[in-house]
Amino acid sequence: MVINGIFPALTTPFEADGAVSLAGVKENIGRYNKTGLAGYVVLGSTGESVMLSRDEGESVLIAVKESAAAEKILIAGTGAESTAETIARTKRAASFGYHAALVKTPYYYKPAYRAETYLHHYRAVADASPIPILLYSVPIFTGVTLETPEILALADHSNVAGIKDSSGSIQRVGEIVAGAPSSFQVLTGGAAVVYPALAVGARGAILALASALPEKCVELFQLVQLGQHERARALQLQLVQVSKRIVSENGIAGVKYGMDLRGYRGGVPRLPLLPLREEKKQQIAALLSQHETVAARV
Repeated sequence: MVINGIFPALTTPFEADGAVSLAGVKENIGRYNKTGLAGYVVLGSTGESVMLSRDEGESVLIAVKESAAAEKILIAGTGAESTAETIARTKRAASFGYHAALVKTPYYYKPAYRAETYLHHYRAVADASPIPILLYSVPIFTGVTLETPEILALADHSNVAGIKDSSGSIQRVGEIVAGAPSSFQVLTGGAAVVYPALAVGARGAILALASALPEKCVELFQLVQLGQHERARALQLQLVQVSKRIVSENGIAGVKYGMDLRGYRGGVPRLPLLPLREEKKQQIAALLSQHETVAARV
């Protein structure tokens, strides 16, 4: 299965009463369908998946599937703390018509986890899954890292299609590309490192920033594919600052506010995550306004 290009790590909009807004989900997908996004990643970290009940999560999966254009690749976040629950969620995503599953590392009992823990876990999930899986290493949230030797060992499994690596390490991306089979696809999770990741062999990116700025993230990918490296480097440098202010410094609340400013259904995150303070909103608004002015000149 070919998984390349730019995928937004979709957010989950909520209604005023705190319920999941399926209408908001469908509205956003309707707009994203008109962009060059390769597909959608649903129920990832940016989607507040750990804040949703199982029923809520499945309702979001169904809403995205119903709204997505036929050519879009659909990837469901199905990772759970137990192997059995991960397999169950992955099978459910497959039954909804998803093409692949994004499986984060278990982390709660991290003192007891070793390399062999992850090898057993991922191989069991891959063996049981009716769809290809992507490994998902996101140490900023889980506190654990899927190291290169484990990744390369898992890359040989016929049902492990690739990895979303959110470490931000270009060395890690290069090590994986150099050591894994050519069919194993590496996608970066960092908007600030898309260009260098692609330069060393990544196939694309799964980005929170692409939920707010899909066009610019897609443009960066396309410039690299066209060999227009000077323009790609200039755009990457712009996105470094934008990603830092919106995503790194303000998290999901920042991404959602950036979406609000651009006409998407962003809204506020679910408690205990807090909405942005007014001064943060003003900073993001000013940054996006400046970015769009600079982009228009380029």
